[in-house]
Amino acid sequence: MGCLLGMAAALILTAGCGRKDPLNPEEPVSLTVWHYYNGSQQTAFDALVEEFNDTVGREKGIYIQSYSQGSVSDLESAVRDAISGKVGAETMPDIFSSYADTAYEVEQKGALADLSAYLSEEELDLYVDSYIEEGRIAADGTLRIFPTAKSTEIMLVNKTDWEPFAAATGAALEDLNTIEGVAATAKAYYEWTDALTSDVPGDGRAFYGRDAMANYFIIGMQQLGIELFQVENGEVTLNTPKEELYRLWENYYVPTVKGYFGAYGKFRSDDVKTGDILAYTGSTSSAMYFPDQVERDSGSYAIEYVVMAAPVFEGGQSYAVQQGAGMVVSKSDERREYAAVEFLKWFTQAENNLQFGSASGYLPVRKEAGSVEKLDKMIAEKGLSVAPKTYDCLSAVFSRMDEITLYTNKSFKNGSAARKVLEYNLSDRAAADRAAVAEAVAVGVGPEEAAAPYVTREAFEEWYNVFCETLNAAANGQG
Repeated sequence: MGCLLGMAAALILTAGCGRKDPLNPEEPVSLTVWHYYNGSQQTAFDALVEEFNDTVGREKGIYIQSYSQGSVSDLESAVRDAISGKVGAETMPDIFSSYADTAYEVEQKGALADLSAYLSEEELDLYVDSYIEEGRIAADGTLRIFPTAKSTEIMLVNKTDWEPFAAATGAALEDLNTIEGVAATAKAYYEWTDALTSDVPGDGRAFYGRDAMANYFIIGMQQLGIELFQVENGEVTLNTPKEELYRLWENYYVPTVKGYFGAYGKFRSDDVKTGDILAYTGSTSSAMYFPDQVERDSGSYAIEYVVMAAPVFEGGQSYAVQQGAGMVVSKSDERREYAAVEFLKWFTQAENNLQFGSASGYLPVRKEAGSVEKLDKMIAEKGLSVAPKTYDCLSAVFSRMDEITLYTNKSFKNGSAARKVLEYNLSDRAAADRAAVAEAVAVGVGPEEAAAPYVTREAFEEWYNVFCETLNAAANGQG
């Protein structure tokens, strides 16, 4: 009986990270990693891979080869081609970057390793709880996505061009703490710039834009107390109450149609660079792309910046988006899966993760790493030169972590399709209707008169009905 109890205890111990190390330094295992990092992000990641290979990897018998697949969409396409065995596709990598929706698709095909088998509860507890929960996409709740780098949203403002506007109108940066305040400030900016050329009515400039409209919907509704995608056991319920969605419509579509908000280039940082907007909400990882100067046809000039918290709806709860791809491990054999997890654990050690974050703008994933003090210590010990915008962005988020609740919806079938509706449905319509208003103004119609038909309650009702129908169809695989 005593023997049986001892065997049972041993089995419990070996479930998770207590399992025997299957690696042999004399017979190293070579693993491929696919990611979407480019520029300084890729440089930072490759440097860490090289460091791992030369140290822990050499000691344990693990060799990592990393390959950028280009953009996120390029990476997702390469993974789908590989898993479906498409002619000419590359072999599935051992590890690849993945957002939850894509990982969920791959998991449904049974192609992802169960990472819980290689991590003890003590090791899992080192990571931010919500990051681990996001990775539990398997039906049985086991871990499939290893958190490696996360981000949230911030607001960046062109301080140089803000100051003369603020001096002339009394506008204050504190006004930008709420979404309604951003809309009101944008209206004031449009009217102020319009008045600068009194002989040309209706030529005011947009003040604000935002990246990732899906985040505006998901987090905006969460701030208003509504979980847009409520997921239980992989099944989604859509919550689309009219009055809450009206607040979202009123504070994005209306300012856009009237010219107070704008979206012109691929990203809003591009629009700041061309002087078409002064401020935007975007990912922490976009900080490095905030321009150092505005470039107009009439010439260029240097600008300074202000980093602020992403605005929240008035009276709303302090939710902020939790985003950023993690790493998943392809299902293979114990040796390769074990080796993959060993690399990911090393990469996410506080010092290594902060080193990557200081170059990429991503947040570290371990609880101990999320502080300015830890960031400063790593920079000093490594002797790193960190871009001021990236440093200020990370510091701003670290200083507010106790005040905000990070949120991301659970994964569900057709989640990618549903998110695309959020991303493009309202923004595309707003852009088209703004173009129609601008055409009317160009032929002499007053700005308010031109916009009037588009901003009525009836116009909202018409959009709302189409939006709900389109979102429902996408979520049910009918889009």
